[in-house]
Amino acid sequence: MSDALTKMLATRDWILADGATGTNLFNMGLQSGDAPELWNVDSPEKIRALYQGPVGAGSDLFLTNTFGGNASRLKLHDAQDRVRELNRAGAELAREVADAADRPVVVAGSVGPTGDIFAPMGTLTHELAVEMFHEQAEGLKEGGADVLWVETISAPEEYRAAAEAARLAGMPWCGTMSFDTAGRTMMGVTSTDMVTLVGKLNDNKPLAFGANCGVGASDLLRTVLGMVAADPDRPVIAKGNAGIPKYVEGHIHYDGTPELMADYAVLARDCGARIIGGCCGTTPEHLAHMRRALEETPRGDTPDLAAIEARLGGFSSPTDGTGDDTAAPRERRRGRRART
Repeated sequence: MSDALTKMLATRDWILADGATGTNLFNMGLQSGDAPELWNVDSPEKIRALYQGPVGAGSDLFLTNTFGGNASRLKLHDAQDRVRELNRAGAELAREVADAADRPVVVAGSVGPTGDIFAPMGTLTHELAVEMFHEQAEGLKEGGADVLWVETISAPEEYRAAAEAARLAGMPWCGTMSFDTAGRTMMGVTSTDMVTLVGKLNDNKPLAFGANCGVGASDLLRTVLGMVAADPDRPVIAKGNAGIPKYVEGHIHYDGTPELMADYAVLARDCGARIIGGCCGTTPEHLAHMRRALEETPRGDTPDLAAIEARLGGFSSPTDGTGDDTAAPRERRRGRRART
């Protein structure tokens, strides 16, 4: 297993990741409630096109169509016995696209949350979570993924289980959490809590950690600033949504323009993020503008919150939750999708 991401991090100041999965698949005809992972086998030409979008726009790294590819999530579609098959297929298609590119491109195997809640509030145990994540990781490994990409996690227990699964699979990994509740994850984790969590993973720390999805780009960069301040040495990931979701004519629409996402990408770099991408609503057009801005805009000083607000819009909460007990954790919503 080659560690392509470590090599890229050693030679690059910044790496452009990909954008949304769901937004682009819905544009291809995916229906709400369907399992995108089934398309890895049933509609491979559409998944190749999904992957080619960010590569053609200039991404150095893209995620596989396997976010919901664990047994718990696939059980909702009576596909819990196809975990290894669907993850392997998703990674194999990604490998084809990456290997055909005219430059090094990293294939990151997407691993989303199980959708279950840990005991004693729920039924999920550490052992079961590790088993599910390990099964998925082995399929991604067989398909040729360079690195596991754990994303949109809310519970520290689930993050630890994913770390153990990556170790069992013998794969490097990265891991992001979603800070969407007044600067915290839905299970109450703050940016500094996450830094502490990563620091205690003695046997298998991630190559990079950070934030994805959440609310808007401003909030995400406030979280990134907290992470970089607490751990300036480990690479930080920023994958923010393309603006704020709005319900327009029966569909969810993200209002972030390509120009706004270009500003976000430069600010993310200046905040200290090393891997920069988009999440919900981010299309190849957004990514192309982000790439151009990162290449053409000289590095600046670390922006303060006022500068971020002026460029990207206001924050959804007064603080990032750090040192603030007003944002109590909520139970996670089962079946949540990310990167739409």
